[in-house]
Amino acid sequence: MQRSRAPRHALTALLTAGMLLGAAGGAAAHVEVNTSTAQALSVDATVTFSAEGESSTAGITGLKVTLPAGLAPADITSVKTPDGWAFTPTADGWTVAGPALAPGAAAEFSVKVRQLPAATSVVFKTLVDYSDGHTDRWIELPQGDSKPEHPAPVLALRPAAAGATPLPAAATPSAAASDSAAPSATAPSSAAPSVSATASGTPVVSEKDTESITTIVLGGLAAVVVLGTLIAFAVRRRSSRRDK
Repeated sequence: MQRSRAPRHALTALLTAGMLLGAAGGAAAHVEVNTSTAQALSVDATVTFSAEGESSTAGITGLKVTLPAGLAPADITSVKTPDGWAFTPTADGWTVAGPALAPGAAAEFSVKVRQLPAATSVVFKTLVDYSDGHTDRWIELPQGDSKPEHPAPVLALRPAAAGATPLPAAATPSAAASDSAAPSATAPSSAAPSVSATASGTPVVSEKDTESITTIVLGGLAAVVVLGTLIAFAVRRRSSRRDK
């Protein structure tokens, strides 16, 4: 009888261990971030995100990522998203969203970072939306020795390469749009007179203005001739009356 109990005890222990491992695996589900160039001040680093699908009934419909200090939305461009999903920059990061994935499927996408910050690590706080309306908030940071229940994705960085320097700040899309809308310094204004200046500073009148001046002068001369004719006619008429 003692021999038969040992296999039962072993089976019970294996089942218990399996249940514990399964529970641990579910608790460990989170958003991961990786790159092959995890080094401070790396240029054009492709960073990949993977969000595990934690629901057995609802699929992931989108992610909202907040940029860490040292990065701006203009530094991020989309590389790859799930089929049918769209990448949209926001004021403090970006979103990727589209049709719901299958329940349990991971949402994976990649972005290109213009230059990683001069830091030992960068944190990408992420919200994961599901088709049933609930949101997982992977935004918590470790506090002392305690591990957060919903840790934010953290990308550890090696020290910068020798001679690496920060790039100039990238122009934001709004700034680029305002620059393109601004009037050109060389473009003539519709309200400004069509008179330009030569290198010596002498004003040059355009052909259109020359025609206008000529028309005015000729019109003035015609008016003088008509007026002179009328005056001469009036003088002659007076003279003829006096002679009578």
